[in-house]
Amino acid sequence: MPGRVDRAAGDGGLAVVIPAFQAAATIGAVIAAVRRAAPEARIYLADDGSTDGTGDVGRGTGAAVVRLPENRGKGAALAAALERALADGAEILVTIDADGQHDPTAIPRLLEPLTAGDADLVLGARARTPAMPAGRRFNNWLSSMLATRVARNPIPDAQTGFRAFGRAVAEVVRPRETRYDYELAFLLGALAAGYRVRSVPVPTVYDGAASYFRPLADTWRLARVFARYGGTMLTGAK
Repeated sequence: MPGRVDRAAGDGGLAVVIPAFQAAATIGAVIAAVRRAAPEARIYLADDGSTDGTGDVGRGTGAAVVRLPENRGKGAALAAALERALADGAEILVTIDADGQHDPTAIPRLLEPLTAGDADLVLGARARTPAMPAGRRFNNWLSSMLATRVARNPIPDAQTGFRAFGRAVAEVVRPRETRYDYELAFLLGALAAGYRVRSVPVPTVYDGAASYFRPLADTWRLARVFARYGGTMLTGAK
């Protein structure tokens, strides 16, 4: 059931990282919802060179803003903010998108397998319902099928940006990708390194907001990530 993160998780150094680009209209509400769900967390806004005041809104909420001087991609923003959170002593990290399409009340659900010692990386898995645009559904299905082959366990949503993982994973898995391919590379890198990956269901929320995912360019980038892990896909993760 949705709830709040308990104090023990906060005392362990919980950080919530929110990558954002041109998200001034939504970021305030997202941060407020994260604070309600995880009041002990420190929130890091990874501002990917926004020009609409996204960073100013984040600062106004008290979030720590890690700003890239120009738009470099979601992966670059995530990497910069994760590095800052690690430097500040974070032991558990959650990533969640800035557009309101992840439900922060599910954060405690993501943390449960970590705090129970049953997983190293937890994915918030969205159902591929008609609420998800058709092109994204197909792309998500294909990448999840291939990731499942690597994991030898079901990975129902390989592209989700709603995740929780421990400090050790963040220190070891450092993808070189800088855009939407970063998250897939992070997942496959964690699997290849032998980390335990679990998935928990989270709501599928699509409200028609504009997406910065570019079907041709970003699908090509995802394909290159899979090509890099081709050997692992044939033999299975160790």
